[in-house]
Amino acid sequence: MKRSKRVGRTEPVSRPPNEGWTAAVTQPLRGQVALVAGATRGAGRAIAVSLGLAGATVYATGRSVRGRPATPGRPETIEETGELIRRYGGTAHALRVDHTDEGAVRRLVDRIRRRERGRLDLLVNDIWGGEELTEWGQPPWTMSYPKGRTMLERGVLSHILTSRYAVPLMVRRKRGIVFEITDGDHLEYRGSLYYDLVKTNVIRLALAFHEEFEEAKLRHLSAIAVSPGFLRSEFMLDHFGVTEETWRDAIPRVRRFQFSETPYFLGRAIVALAADPHVHAKSGKVYGTWTLAKEYRFDDRNGTRPDWGKALRAG
Repeated sequence: MKRSKRVGRTEPVSRPPNEGWTAAVTQPLRGQVALVAGATRGAGRAIAVSLGLAGATVYATGRSVRGRPATPGRPETIEETGELIRRYGGTAHALRVDHTDEGAVRRLVDRIRRRERGRLDLLVNDIWGGEELTEWGQPPWTMSYPKGRTMLERGVLSHILTSRYAVPLMVRRKRGIVFEITDGDHLEYRGSLYYDLVKTNVIRLALAFHEEFEEAKLRHLSAIAVSPGFLRSEFMLDHFGVTEETWRDAIPRVRRFQFSETPYFLGRAIVALAADPHVHAKSGKVYGTWTLAKEYRFDDRNGTRPDWGKALRAG
């Protein structure tokens, strides 16, 4: 599909959930510390803002800062994410971090350790950076190996590296949750080799960490993979040439877009899981926002409850 030209927006995707959102009122995560790795835009930004509104102190990281964009054509910066959280009363530390750089990740975690006295309750691995690298409609034997290798470094190895340094903070306190953000709650092929490898491998990471936690008898540590449905991120809205206010204009071209969701639907899912005292029962598994919304009874920002799983089953 040909890329649409960028259109003007009034911060529709970046706006936080409405102020009446229950978690923003009750703040069930007050006192907790969260690291959202890959929070510059889209799902990561919405998760970071949602956690901040729910009371957590949020360390939001990304590569794009003002004057130094890391993703061609994208204007969002990690500073904006921090400003959004603070604008609505949350506590945020927005930091430029390349999560493929071991030294940078180590310094980040050392900073959290010092500032928070060794506390880290939630780690959200949302690092991606593969929009411009994914090659759709091409067989694997014609794909660019350099692009594929970069996708694996950004979308899988960065998660492993971040967990390598952040999870020990949780292990020392014997509690915490690692969230792996993926695409899809299934093992079916996702249409492009390297894209599929990234998204299925992060599901596997959740299983691997769960098994290791169990082996170490760390019963209050959990690892869960979570998937959004058809996400109306900044990138996708621009791709279809619409805004959050006019997104339905794209439905005649892409019928399934009617079942799409804002990034804040995923943010609410992460908050619901983080606040669940029985969350360990879900450790090692993968869940879609559409499944979690039914269980925890939360809606998207516009009051709807999109069901991407049902849309996929309908074909």
